[in-house]
Amino acid sequence: MKKYALTIFLATFACVWVLEMTERAAAQGKKAATPAAPPIIDKDRIREHVKYLSSDEMEGRGTGQRGGDLAADYIAKQFASYGLKPAGDNGTFYQNVPMVGVGTLPETKFSFSEAGGKSFEAKNLTDFVTNNESQTETADIDAPIVFVGFGIKAPEYDWDDYKTVDLHGKVALLFVNEPSSDDPDFFKGKAMTYYGRWTYKFEETARRGAVATLIIHRTDLASYGWEVVRNSWGTERSYLKRDDTPKLQAASWIQLEVARRVVGLVGLDLDKMFQRAQMKDFKPLQLPVRLKAHVASKLRPFVSRNVLAMLPGAEPVLGKEAVLYTAHYDHLGIDPNLPDDKIYNGANDNATGCAILLELARVWAATPVAPQRSILFASVTAEEQGLLGSEYLGKHSPVPPGKISVDLNFDDVPPLGTPEEVEVSGAERTTFYPVVQAAAKDFGLAIRPDPRPEAGHYYRSDHFSLARVGVPSFSINEGIKFVGHPAEWGEAQAKDYTEHRYHQPSDEYKPEMDFTGDAVIARFGFVLGFSAATLPQLAGWVPGDEFEQARKQSLTPVK
Repeated sequence: MKKYALTIFLATFACVWVLEMTERAAAQGKKAATPAAPPIIDKDRIREHVKYLSSDEMEGRGTGQRGGDLAADYIAKQFASYGLKPAGDNGTFYQNVPMVGVGTLPETKFSFSEAGGKSFEAKNLTDFVTNNESQTETADIDAPIVFVGFGIKAPEYDWDDYKTVDLHGKVALLFVNEPSSDDPDFFKGKAMTYYGRWTYKFEETARRGAVATLIIHRTDLASYGWEVVRNSWGTERSYLKRDDTPKLQAASWIQLEVARRVVGLVGLDLDKMFQRAQMKDFKPLQLPVRLKAHVASKLRPFVSRNVLAMLPGAEPVLGKEAVLYTAHYDHLGIDPNLPDDKIYNGANDNATGCAILLELARVWAATPVAPQRSILFASVTAEEQGLLGSEYLGKHSPVPPGKISVDLNFDDVPPLGTPEEVEVSGAERTTFYPVVQAAAKDFGLAIRPDPRPEAGHYYRSDHFSLARVGVPSFSINEGIKFVGHPAEWGEAQAKDYTEHRYHQPSDEYKPEMDFTGDAVIARFGFVLGFSAATLPQLAGWVPGDEFEQARKQSLTPVK
């Protein structure tokens, strides 16, 4: 019955599409397009893109590695074959993103000691991971450790973990995530805000003058295990070329049990410290413990590339505005230190999103008449390195953020069959949400709320970089309910993927993958993009949202 309803919807949409396109063409003095349905999303094309992008030939699409460049070239060639306009630098499909690769060398050492002489040495990758954000080859640290709870200052919640402590020249020790609460008006209750993300904590402690930061890893708080941290940080990490913002000499994670040993040197109980950090009157605690670290790094300046293409809008004024589609093409590349399979193929993450983006680009390029607003396609680099490619795009977009109606992002869309649900977490924070709700209803898709808001998924993909500069942005994905299966089956698939393939070499293409759902998600994204391209006004954020002010600033003309 749901398949029948979807067929009726698509047929109706096709008629409306053709009528609107034909009338617009006539109004513009152009020959009317021949009535025909809009191009059909082809799941087999999506499959072939995933199969190729996640093949060993792509070498894991590492940022600044040969495989990443091969993937960018492939995507650019596809854009060109569709007849889209280059939207990168100097009339090309490429936007150069200056970066520096920082590889932490084996001679890097951490030791912890207290005044009475007790000490221990931690093991790199096993006990801690670290990276020198200051982009220097050597950093030697001998500094006191200050426990700062969650390392958050949030005036809107009357919360300040730092109080009057001076972090200059010191080491910050803190927990990932944020104070727990069921109150939706306090750090959004169970949902994580940006304050809980590791990126914020490194940024904030660096702003306060810390030389190093130690984030205490807990799987329940981070929503992923230590192996994800180790795999993501154990090889070279990329950074945007250094600017004037403060950076840490040792941006680090440490295992929970290592943190227990650190505070145990002076007789403290980490569990009690965690409970104390939940309180608003928490005060930072300078420990009589020092971190002595030698951080040795190999630096590699390079240029990575975002791949940008555009379908120009038909209207003279609205054509200067755009709907943006994004998906990152990078993954973790090759790790020669792995014992067996050394290639992080990244089939789900994110060959699927790239394939959807490419199929959307093909479909849009084949539309009989261009939409009113332009359609901008961006396959971005270095998402796995901290959303770097999308951060650069947000600051250097060919269409200014204030003229982008919405960003629709695709990341890790599992090929599991026909979905009965769609996840659009963050869409409810935008004025575009009623359109999303209507489209989901027409598609017969239930909107599934974020099942784990405490994991902060909204802040972990490229749409967040665009949100930070004001663009209403969210990712589109399937839920857990699929045709022919109970919800428990979908939950089991997600759990199995997270435990056995996410950020592991085993995330590989399999012939039995079913890309029906990826095609549905692409079609859903096409309909949303069409709506955004034709609405009379640009989308915005709902009043009071954390990105509302950024949107207002983006809409203010530069003097």
